[in-house]
Amino acid sequence: MSIVDLRGPNARVTRTLQVGDEPRDIVFGGQRKDRAFITAAHRGQNVPFDPEFNTPGIGRADVWVYDAEHLGSDLNGHPINIINLFTDTPRALEVSPDGGLVYAAGFNTGNRTTIVTEFVRPPLPPPNTNFEGRPQPNVGLIVKNNGQHWVDELGRPWDGLINFNLPDKDVFVIDAFASPPQPVSGAAGYFQSVGTVLYNMAINPVSGKVYVSNTDAQNQDRFEGPGVFAGHSVQGRHNLNRITVLNPGGGVTPRHLNKHLDLISCCASLPNAENAKSVGIPTGMVVSQDGRDLYVAALGSSVVATYKTSELEQDTFVPSAANKIALTGGGPTGLIFDKQQRRLFVMTRFDNSISVVDTTLRREIAHTSMFSPEPPSIVNGRHVLYDTRLSAKGDSACATCHVFGDKDDLSWDLGDPDASFLVNNNPFRFDLLPTPVDVSFPPMKGPLSTQSLRGMANHGPMHWRGDRTGSRSEPNVQPDSGAYNEREAFRQFEVAFTGLIGRADLLPPADMQAFGDFILRLMYPPNPIRNLDNALTADQAAGREFFFNRKSEKRPIDGQTVECNHCHHLDPDGNREFGVPFPGFFGTEGQSAREVFDQAFKIPHLRNLYTKVGMFGMPNIAPLVEPLEALLGFQGDQVRGFGYSRAGDFDTALRFLHVTTFSKAFVFGPPPPEGFDPGPAGLPERLKVDAFLLAFDTNHKPAVGQQITLTRDSAAAAWARAQLLVARGDAGDCDVVAKVQRNGRERGFLYLGGGQFLRDEGAASMPGAALFAQASLPQTSITLTCAPLGTGFRAAVDRDDDGILDASDPSLN
Repeated sequence: MSIVDLRGPNARVTRTLQVGDEPRDIVFGGQRKDRAFITAAHRGQNVPFDPEFNTPGIGRADVWVYDAEHLGSDLNGHPINIINLFTDTPRALEVSPDGGLVYAAGFNTGNRTTIVTEFVRPPLPPPNTNFEGRPQPNVGLIVKNNGQHWVDELGRPWDGLINFNLPDKDVFVIDAFASPPQPVSGAAGYFQSVGTVLYNMAINPVSGKVYVSNTDAQNQDRFEGPGVFAGHSVQGRHNLNRITVLNPGGGVTPRHLNKHLDLISCCASLPNAENAKSVGIPTGMVVSQDGRDLYVAALGSSVVATYKTSELEQDTFVPSAANKIALTGGGPTGLIFDKQQRRLFVMTRFDNSISVVDTTLRREIAHTSMFSPEPPSIVNGRHVLYDTRLSAKGDSACATCHVFGDKDDLSWDLGDPDASFLVNNNPFRFDLLPTPVDVSFPPMKGPLSTQSLRGMANHGPMHWRGDRTGSRSEPNVQPDSGAYNEREAFRQFEVAFTGLIGRADLLPPADMQAFGDFILRLMYPPNPIRNLDNALTADQAAGREFFFNRKSEKRPIDGQTVECNHCHHLDPDGNREFGVPFPGFFGTEGQSAREVFDQAFKIPHLRNLYTKVGMFGMPNIAPLVEPLEALLGFQGDQVRGFGYSRAGDFDTALRFLHVTTFSKAFVFGPPPPEGFDPGPAGLPERLKVDAFLLAFDTNHKPAVGQQITLTRDSAAAAWARAQLLVARGDAGDCDVVAKVQRNGRERGFLYLGGGQFLRDEGAASMPGAALFAQASLPQTSITLTCAPLGTGFRAAVDRDDDGILDASDPSLN
C-alpha cells in the first residue's frame, strides 16, 4: 500500500507498507475518518500470522486496519488490527456516512453449491446418453443447499455425502468506532447470499442502504448447447447480472437488472431488442448526494446504467436502452460523482481513458486519454473477453465466468448431449489402465471447475480434458504444432460464443484472432506463499525432493513406478531453446494421462493451488483414497464449495496426496517402494509435499511486484527490504526500477547489476550507494520496484518505449 503526500508542489510517495496478498480496496472510517481499512487475501509473504492452509473453518479474507496518523516503523506499518472474515479472497469496501460502519465484501463468494464426487458413482438425472444413444461416462453431480438439504436438479437430497456447511456469508459489517475496530457481533455482523461474484459496493448517503454489484451463477443447472435432446441447458442464461440491496437493519434483496430477458428461448441474431436493453458485468457504482440516483459502470456493456434508487429497491424499474449512457472508450470500471457539477468521471479500461458524463444531459461530454504502454496486440483483443454485447441477450461474456481473466471458483457441468464424440489424438504421458481404452472425448463430460485463462501459453491443449486441441489437424511437435499449438487450441473456444454465452453465429475470425493475441499474454502472478528470495523452507525443500526424486506412483498395467515430476513436469526453462515468448512448464508439458477415471485428462499445471484453499470435508472413498484421519467426518462451516482436481471434488491438496497409487498402502498390487508410508506415519512427508505444491513455481519469481519506499525517516527494515530487491535483481529474478521524487520532479533509474543504475538522463551509470544517498535529502523519496523481466527499461527510463530516454523526451517534459 503506497502512501502519497499530495500537499503542495512536492507531491510524492512517502511510504510503501507491506500488507497481505492481493490488496484490493481502501476506505477511511472512524470518528475522525483517520482509520484506514484495506482488504487482502489471507495468505502472503508479508503477513504476521500463519495462514493455516490445512485447518478447516478459517476465513480466507482479511481487513487490515491502520491508525493513519500513527503508523509503526516496521514493514507492515503496525496495523492496529487484522480482521479475519469468513469468506474467500475479498475485494470491495464501503463506509457509512458517519464513518461508524465499514462494509467488507468477499469476491468469489460462491452460491451454496458443491459437488457429489464421481467416486461414489451417484445416479445422475437423465439424460444418461447423448442424442446418438451412447452412454455418458461416470461423473460427479453438482448439488445446491436449499436451506435444509443438499439437492440436485430433481430435488433429490444428498446430505449424507456432503460433510460441511456453506453459510455463504458475503458482506461483513465492522464497527469502525471500536478500539480497535472489530466485526459487529452476531447476525447483524454479516449478510448472506448476496451474490456469487461481488464486484463493488456503494452506500446511499440518505438511507444508509448498501448496493452490491454482482453476478449470480446458475451452475446447479447442466449442459451447454441448444438443449434439444436434454430439454434444457444454460445457453444464454448461465449468470444473472444483479444489484443486491442490503438494509442496515437486516435484509438482502437481489435485483435482476435484466428482468426483461426471455430465459427460455435462445439465441436471436444481432442486433436485437433484448440485447439493447441489457446490462452486463456491473462493477463500480456511485450514488447521488440526495440518494435518489444510482450510477453503475457496466463493464460488459460499455455504458453507465442509471437507476432511481427507489425503483431499484422496490423492483419497479423497467430495463430500457434509455437508462444507459454510452461511453466512447468502452469497458468502464470505476466512477466518481461531482455533486456540484452533477458530472461523472468514468474510467474506461479498454482505452485507458477518462470519460466525463453530464448527468443532466445524460451524455458523455468529454473523453481524455491517459498514457498507456500497452501494445496493440493487448489492447485490440481485450474487449472480447468482457464485451457482453457480443452475446445474443447482451448479458454475458467470457469474463462472466473467467472473472478478470481468472476463474469464478465454481464447477460447471457443461457437457452437450446434442453433440458427438471427438477423436483424441493428444500425446499421453502416463497410462494407468489396461489397453486398448477408448480415449475419445465424450460430449457429456460432467462437472469441471472453471479454469483460469492465465498462463495458457506454452502449456498445450486446453480444457481439463485437452479437448480444445490442434492434434486433430497437424502433428504433435513441440512447440506450437498439433496438441502443442496453443493458438489453435484457443481458437477452438469460439464455439463457446454460440453454445454457452448465447450467440447466433461464431465470432468473426479477426476478432477471435485479436482475442487470442490478448489472452495468450496473460500470466500467473508470483506465488505469494514462497519466500521473496526464492528459497524454500525446510519442509518445502523436502517436499520438492520427494516430488522430483521419489518413484511414488505405480502403474498396475506393468508395475512401472514414476516420480511426481514425471507427469507434473516442472521446468521454468521449458521450450526456451525454441525462443517461445513465455518459456516454462509449471506442472505440465501439455500431455495427457489415463488413470482410474472413465475419461482421459490433460495433466494439469499446478501454479494456482494456493488459491483453492477453503473447502474441508470429503466422504471416505477408501481404498482409492486413504482416509485422512484428521479430516474425517463432518467439518462444520466452510468458505468454499469446490476444491481441487478437475471437478473440484477433492477438498484439499493434502487429501489428493492420500490417493493410494502414491502410497505403500496401494491395494491393486505390489506398492510403489518409494511411496508414502500408510496411515499417520506417512502424514509428515505428505505435509512436506503439500507445502511444496502450495509454493509451486510460476512464470514470475516471488519478488516480482514487490516494492519499498526509502526516505530519510525509513527504518532499518525498509533499507533491508531494498537491499533484498537489489539482490533479486542480481539473481536475475526481476528488473529493479528506482524512481526518485524530489522538488516536484521524478527521475527514473534501472538497475544494471554489479551495484550500478542506468539513469533516464542518458549519462553514465550511477553507483547504487550514490543513488540511495539521495534518500537522506529533505522531501525526497526513492521507490524501488521489482518489475517483471523485460519490462524494466521501459518502466524506469523510457516510459513510452520510443527510444528517447525520459529526461530528454519532449513529449514528457
